[in-house]
Amino acid sequence: MISTNETTGPRLAQETGRPDGNHVPETGMKHAQAPTINLTSGLLLLALATVWGGSFFFVEIALTELPPLTIALHRVFWAVPALFLVVLVKRIKIPRSARAWGCYLVMGGLNNAIPFSLIFWGQTNISSGMASILNGTTAVFGAVVAGLLLVDEPLTARKIFGALFGILGVAVIMGFEALTNLDPRNLGQLAILGAALSYSFAGVWAKRFLSEYPPIMNAFGMLVGGTILLIPLAFYVDGVPSFALSLDVWASLLALALLSTAVAYLLYFEILVRAGSANLMLVTLLIPPIAVGLGYAFLNERLGSEAGYGFALIAVGLAITDGRLMKRILAK
Repeated sequence: MISTNETTGPRLAQETGRPDGNHVPETGMKHAQAPTINLTSGLLLLALATVWGGSFFFVEIALTELPPLTIALHRVFWAVPALFLVVLVKRIKIPRSARAWGCYLVMGGLNNAIPFSLIFWGQTNISSGMASILNGTTAVFGAVVAGLLLVDEPLTARKIFGALFGILGVAVIMGFEALTNLDPRNLGQLAILGAALSYSFAGVWAKRFLSEYPPIMNAFGMLVGGTILLIPLAFYVDGVPSFALSLDVWASLLALALLSTAVAYLLYFEILVRAGSANLMLVTLLIPPIAVGLGYAFLNERLGSEAGYGFALIAVGLAITDGRLMKRILAK
């Protein structure tokens, strides 16, 4: 997930609240001083990376008994009442206009229904660790999408170079022979990249049409929209969901909905206030190691050396897109 820009990556994360890329705007948030990462915000950032990185692990377990679209429906469906309680407790006004809910419906498609379905289907062909690494391209590619579609976020040379490193990292992971030898593993990887692209468009949509609403309301409205879209789709493709599931699968579904979705949003907004949107983008680098570690420890997943090299290139692309690390290096 995730979710996730004066440099475009952080701003897209701020505007949409993702994730794995999961996404929303910083309405009314003011800082007396430039936000930094202290011990508390650092621990919260690690917690966010853990619940988002864990989503790939939970999906891998759920796939043993459920098809991808049904898992996507479970993820958004059970998260809706959890966030609704937060909306009520915080006394956030729920918009009543058709325009607002139409925007939430589109956002639910771009940021939930489409990417969740693609990621979960992709994981039927590739490992959870590989999926998390490819999902890390969201912030890099999001910079390009925003640069092309948003007037106030021009496509600079830095963003282009960052995207090129991200693309090179993907090419290393997939293998250059993938262009001539398409197999299910390649299709699974392409599905994850399609999800990352959908997240990128979600960031632009949120900035244009949802910036006037409170962040948590945007998260709640988006999940409602995603649920509305996924109910008929999952029922049509997978049939009526079965509730006769093992305890492990039920635990994974609830963890996916409550921890990796509802709790993740609450952590997201707390970090946004404490550390700022730019520092939030660091979660993109923390998610893959956690997902890979969980897959290694509990699912017996192993990744080749090309995955590590590819992740390193994607991380470099992310650093270039963000710009702060490059400025420090050049300043020395």
